[in-house]
Amino acid sequence: MTRAVVPSDGTPGDPFAEAVRSQWPQLLAALIRFTGSPELAEDCLQEACARALDVRERRLLLNPAAWLTTTAKRIAIDQVRRDAALRARLPLLAQRDEATVEPAPDPPGGDDRLELVLLACHPDLSPATRLALALRFVLRVPTHEVADVLLVERGAMNARLTRAKRQVEQLPHADRAQEGARARVDDALAVVHALYTLGHTAPDGPQVRRGELTGLAIALARALRRFVPEHREVAGLLALVLLSEARAPGRTGPGAAPVALTGADRSMWDSALVTEGLRHATFALAGGGRFALQAGIEGLHAQAPSWELTDWAAVRVLYDGLVAQWPAPSALLARAVAIAYQVGPLAGLAAVDELAADGVLRADISAVRAHLLRLAGQDAAAREAYDAAIAAERNEALRAFLAEASDGLPGP
Repeated sequence: MTRAVVPSDGTPGDPFAEAVRSQWPQLLAALIRFTGSPELAEDCLQEACARALDVRERRLLLNPAAWLTTTAKRIAIDQVRRDAALRARLPLLAQRDEATVEPAPDPPGGDDRLELVLLACHPDLSPATRLALALRFVLRVPTHEVADVLLVERGAMNARLTRAKRQVEQLPHADRAQEGARARVDDALAVVHALYTLGHTAPDGPQVRRGELTGLAIALARALRRFVPEHREVAGLLALVLLSEARAPGRTGPGAAPVALTGADRSMWDSALVTEGLRHATFALAGGGRFALQAGIEGLHAQAPSWELTDWAAVRVLYDGLVAQWPAPSALLARAVAIAYQVGPLAGLAAVDELAADGVLRADISAVRAHLLRLAGQDAAAREAYDAAIAAERNEALRAFLAEASDGLPGP
């Protein structure tokens, strides 16, 4: 995938750099509507960014986004007129005057970024490829993180993304239109959930949380809710991210060190987000879907006055329903924790040990085992599990958190 050329002279507050960073999806969506070609739109926007480097030497541009859009449209028209193959594929564009302005329909949910996500979720692509294309092409998630989400090698992910872009480019324009957007909502839900997960717990780096990704995921979830207000799973996803985000102020302590939910200061939680999340969760739970059940679990945590007073029996029931329809390793691991707090740490350990052999979520599995072994009083085994978790964990803040927990064990 190409990366955006950010024209900048290094001056803080550079308007072109800010326009590209903050408005890239909106600019790209407008150009796709104009050209009917995702690849041509991206190439022309990149070329317009490169030309801006020279333009700013001569005059000050008061509206960088508008200049980029206009320039990219002119580049597209010129390129189509020069290229016979493009003229055959995009005959209407070849006949346009560069000053042509055509009214565009409102994007789904009023958000251009959601329109691009739905475009990437074409039914001719495999579910995993739809997810990868939307995360990388639309939301600019680095390729190596997309590979981590899908548990594939980075080189293989690059090849998959290249093939997917070509496949989307070859689709007739009618097949790329938004008439079928509602049929793609389920795929969009998976994209938004993956994006929020990457922001909630960064796979690597010095910080646990990345607010720019969680904020974008919440904005997309709200747009989906506006687009299909009757869809209970959309309400469930919005509830899930809002209830999770409500706890963000208490997730870190001094120096941005992670704080476990067991010791979180619940007075810091965002009560407005909790109230809004619970309202959406109430509507969603009638559908009993995957995101609705996860939102229900988050709601139980949000309403509990303390960790000890959490209704673990109700949490366990919701997790049982969740893994019955979505037996993902992360859901099974979280269910094991619920079993531990409902029944006892040894019962939770038995559930965790059923997962350890598959090698998925190694750091998380080892960390949960260490915590439950600690609760069971098996300190030596807990220390070994902490060591395994630290070795597998790539996030620097989480490694430090695990090391501190291990150092707090009694004995040598």
